[in-house]
Amino acid sequence: MLYYLLVPLAKDHILFNVFRYLTFRSFMALISALVISLIVGPWLIRRLRRMQHGTETLREDTPEHHRISKKGTPTMGGVIILCAILGSTFLWANLANRYVWVAMLAVAGYGLIGMWDDWTKIRTRRGIPARGKLAAQVILALALLQIVYWQPADVWQPVLAIPFFKGWLLHLGAMWFLFAMLVIIGASNAVNLTDGLDGLAIGPIVMAGAAFGVIAYLTGNFRAADYLKILNVRGAGELSVFCGALIGAAIGFLWFNCHPAEVFMGDAGSLALGAAIGMLAVLTKAELLLPLIGGLYVVEAVSVIVQVASF
Repeated sequence: MLYYLLVPLAKDHILFNVFRYLTFRSFMALISALVISLIVGPWLIRRLRRMQHGTETLREDTPEHHRISKKGTPTMGGVIILCAILGSTFLWANLANRYVWVAMLAVAGYGLIGMWDDWTKIRTRRGIPARGKLAAQVILALALLQIVYWQPADVWQPVLAIPFFKGWLLHLGAMWFLFAMLVIIGASNAVNLTDGLDGLAIGPIVMAGAAFGVIAYLTGNFRAADYLKILNVRGAGELSVFCGALIGAAIGFLWFNCHPAEVFMGDAGSLALGAAIGMLAVLTKAELLLPLIGGLYVVEAVSVIVQVASF
């Protein structure tokens, strides 16, 4: 929003020209998201405590000593993250950019699925059925990928970029939908599985956001992409503003989530954050770098799968 208000003023005063630069707007998005988190957080935590008073918000498999120390801590704190990311991105990003809207819709959509699940857990202690939850994620991912896919061929290509090998591209064709959907849903649920200890899931998001911010800037810049011999994705540079908001929101929430946690992010936060980094990987053609950038989430997801298969 501020992009449209302030950039035209550059014609009258050179000072406003700074709002054209992605680096400046990314930094301002980070600061804005941090401020929004710190302002909204205390008020929302108080509301969540009143709303969830007397209800059990911990998982059934939580150890007894941990259950005692965390009793009364509200969940659904991911709403703080959603407000910060969406609010800051709306302020500083170029809203004419399709990729920005796709990233924002991914965060909002998966956040709503998580809120639905969190609220159901509070009311019934069971949450929504796993099949229904997965179906909602699949439908949303496919809908968002349709927005990305149906663009001119010179804007978007359904290819898989092989990292560390210049110019290596694997053309997926229609299979791109399935692959991209698995990346988004896999990342979303991997972060969800990691959300168990204070600050464990939110901490790596800061590093992931920074990494994807750099990748988005480079892939969206024709000269940088040509110099580095990586795939140029026109318009992807604007996602660096979204990444700035993601980092700021994560740092702000970490203030309330570090030990001893005042609030848990719940599925509202974990599903949204996972969808964010998954969608960023897809939009910047860095899908194969996601296991490196979000290594902790991959290890945690594999660990859970192995344990479930073993027992």
